[in-house]
Amino acid sequence: MSHTLRSARTATFVYFILCGTAMGTWVVHIPAIEERVGVSHATLGGLLVLLGVGAFIGMQAAGRLTDRLGARIVVPATGVLCSAALALPGLSRDPWTLAGALLAFGFCNGCLDVSMNAHAVHVEKAYGRPVMSAFHATFSVGGVLASLAGAATASAGLSPAAGMAVMGVLGVVIALVSAGALLPAAPTAADTDSVEAAGQAQPADCRRASRRIWLLAALALMVMLCEGAANDWSALHLKDVLGAPASTAAFAYGTFAATMTIGRLLADRLVARFGSMAILRHGAATAAVGITIVAVSPWIWAAFAGWALFGLGLSGCVPQLFSAAGHADPSAAGANVSRVAGLGYVGMLAGPAIIGWLTHLVVLNHAFVLLTLLCAITAMAAGILRTGSDRMREMAASRH
Repeated sequence: MSHTLRSARTATFVYFILCGTAMGTWVVHIPAIEERVGVSHATLGGLLVLLGVGAFIGMQAAGRLTDRLGARIVVPATGVLCSAALALPGLSRDPWTLAGALLAFGFCNGCLDVSMNAHAVHVEKAYGRPVMSAFHATFSVGGVLASLAGAATASAGLSPAAGMAVMGVLGVVIALVSAGALLPAAPTAADTDSVEAAGQAQPADCRRASRRIWLLAALALMVMLCEGAANDWSALHLKDVLGAPASTAAFAYGTFAATMTIGRLLADRLVARFGSMAILRHGAATAAVGITIVAVSPWIWAAFAGWALFGLGLSGCVPQLFSAAGHADPSAAGANVSRVAGLGYVGMLAGPAIIGWLTHLVVLNHAFVLLTLLCAITAMAAGILRTGSDRMREMAASRH
């Protein structure tokens, strides 16, 4: 394995951490910025929609741009822009400037998200073995680093504007320093071979490929909807439904996030052995069991176990969907990943709202049955990831 490839993998880890740290830095400063700008929780909720809108638009723009210019140009450029835009929410003084800041930050973060995932696909292809899940695990590491940095800057007496600016400057430096290690030869849509192959492709093949990408996107929407629901409702479930103290309830999300991170660190080895289809199928089934335990159990300890299973099951699902989209056509990896990531992000944003709406009809834990259904559908549809290796495994298993 060449030094260039190892360096490219390390640089990809850095950009995933950078993206997670940028988003985490915004999250840990939300209470202070809300107070400074003087908006209510309801108004802030509306403003956060703009963050999602900006991210979705950025994902679609960056996908095609990455295919045209190459990830080595787009990833560091969007890393710089995302880090620079991080300072904007901290400088906001009224709802209008905060709205513009969140739209800009969301756009830049979405651009970085898709371009770094497209580069991760190229790294995984060069490695010849699964490495995507580990990249997604380091995104979570970035959130942990952001919380530690936020605590440090607050204890040092820095304002949100100063703290976010410091993190932004560090991010710009890191994005520029890491740029040289990215793969220089990732295929782009402008490559001659890709153009010739596209000209020879049959319309029916193109339609089948397009349908497959949108099916992957639909599965990403369902999986990330479940993840978004856990982010916002896990702690409230323990507090409001099971009557746990606030200090205990806070560990519900921590349990979910911890098992998700652990699962992503282990998933690549499991994919190499059992295949991505098995990881998606059994992972979604495990998540369905976990959230069903949460929905029906009257005991706090069982709820913790359910949230742990839910995080563990979901952990490997999204990386497999992103990876499959990117590998479907290396010359269009950015565009394909942007479709899957974009629709998945819609699910992430919609999840908390949908569960909230369902609580007008049923109690919170019963609303989680929707998540069970989505996980079950994902498990049944996992055959979309079936490869030649999976068919060989199935034939070998049938002979035994």
